[in-house]
Amino acid sequence: MVADVEFHEVTAEPRTQSIPLSHLSIELGHLYAEDFGPGFVNIDRHFERVAPWVRQARAACAAMLPEGARPRISTCFLVDDYRNETPTPPEVIEQLRRAAEAHELTIDYVARESGCVEAEGVALAELVVDRLVPDPPQHTTGGRPPAVESGWLCNGERTPGRAPAMASSSSWTPPQESGPNGHSIFVDVELWSQLRDERIWSCAFLASVWQLVRLGLLRHRGEAAVRPYRLDDAESLPLGWSRLPAVIQLNPKAPPFAAYQTMSVLRTQFLPVELAVRTILSQVAVEVPVLDELGRRGAHEGVIVPEQIVQRISYVFVND
Repeated sequence: MVADVEFHEVTAEPRTQSIPLSHLSIELGHLYAEDFGPGFVNIDRHFERVAPWVRQARAACAAMLPEGARPRISTCFLVDDYRNETPTPPEVIEQLRRAAEAHELTIDYVARESGCVEAEGVALAELVVDRLVPDPPQHTTGGRPPAVESGWLCNGERTPGRAPAMASSSSWTPPQESGPNGHSIFVDVELWSQLRDERIWSCAFLASVWQLVRLGLLRHRGEAAVRPYRLDDAESLPLGWSRLPAVIQLNPKAPPFAAYQTMSVLRTQFLPVELAVRTILSQVAVEVPVLDELGRRGAHEGVIVPEQIVQRISYVFVND
């Protein structure tokens, strides 16, 4: 008797690609289209506030590494070109470079927010939707559709949407955070809205994709879902953002784009957005081979790579 045997094509199980990694990725900013106004004054003011925090982040990263290790720290800047009229790439990139250099900063990479929707033919946003594993709330009735259908994701149990018409006020049930620390902080996040047949992705969801890309955790068929492309000639930049790759490398000597950990220096108006980002990322299931590969590499370098994705992300919020 021959035992049952399963055969698989080698190519049917893509190998997890190993990608270059920095120790830390520092996001120098994420400004809206209106910030690129006359004279780009807001950009210069932004970098003035950012610079001291970047120096501290660099020092902190170096202090966390084993003695004698040389820190690999890359910087990036996210341009909001998603459904907004942003000035042309030559204008924006030149002004970003000038403002950064004026405050002794270097921008290694520039990314497009719309590149978090799709890059190189890969639907990144949909890729992350497919990896959502929402926390199962207790006592759920199934009255509300799952996040992948409704476009809403929360960190616990929502208040029931309907109650009997004659019910007393004492029958009201408050929302409940899953695993609260004392009192609940309940968060309900809109991932997208629908405009006819098009999904309009929320800022929080695209920022979640952005963090996964920077952490080197988003893969497509085993390969990095986004690759930075070297910009050799700034004068040859196209006039439309859609004609640029999702991530371009401005600094030819830059450390790797992706990193074990990220730090973002953002204006305080982004604080609620990033709370939503952390809610989303706490419910994203990253491929186990990717997590294992990064963990082994970190251990080999003497770098602590936190198990939870949200613990790999830090922020500094600066006032306008």
